[in-house]
Order: sequence, then structure tokens, then C-alpha cells
Amino acid sequence: MRKETLNRFKKMFVEEKRKLLFSDKILREEFSVNADDRFDEIDQASTDMEQSMRMRLCNRETLYLKKVDQALARIEEGTFGLCDSCEEEIGLKRLEARPTATLCVSCKEEQERKEIHTAAGLIHKSLGDTFAKRA
Repeated sequence: MRKETLNRFKKMFVEEKRKLLFSDKILREEFSVNADDRFDEIDQASTDMEQSMRMRLCNRETLYLKKVDQALARIEEGTFGLCDSCEEEIGLKRLEARPTATLCVSCKEEQERKEIHTAAGLIHKSLGDTFAKRA
């Protein structure tokens, strides 16, 4: 991958990380619940739902931040843009669409075909092999 392209991705990841860390600070500051918000059961349910949504957003942003950090590490190691599976280059269009991608299109399609299907549906790959085998 060309140096200019790598620098562009690095700049984008650094900016994403800055935004995520700033929004995480705001989320955590607004995470507390006032006693005034819990007048009755409906207020309690509404507050609980809002808190649950904030927690999901915070978890999602934490996972994305981890991916951004891993991408920055791959840039420093010189492995950014290489498929973790076949070690071929990941297409630029794929990286532009999904900058944190670690698999080329072919390997990603193969991974998705191998995901475990159960009666309850698809077991998400982020649970890892350990959890998938237990299910």
C-alpha cells in the first residue's frame, strides 16, 4: 500500500479515536440517573430503557475503539491492508468501506459461510470459538 494511503488511514483512525474518547467521556458523565427521574413505574421503565440503550452504545463504541487501536497497530507494524487469513492485500474499496477490516472479501465470505447456525439463529463470531463450541 502506498505511503500516502497509509497516512490517510492513520489520520482517519487517530481522528476516530479522538471522537470516540470524547463521546465516551460525555456518555459516562450523563450516565447517572437522578432520583427525580423515578417518580412512578413508567418513569422507571423509561429511565431503565434509556440507560440500557446508553450501555449498548457505550459497549459498541468500546469494541469499535479496540478495532481502531488494532488498525493503528497494524499500520505501525506494516501489516495494515493485508488479510489475516490469506495474507493477500485487502482491496482499497473494501478498506474505504470498512477501514477496520482484517479479511479480504473472499476470506470474509468464507468465514461467514462457516459461522455456526443454531435453532436460535446465528451465533455471532465475536463470541469466539470457546463460546460457540459450548452452545
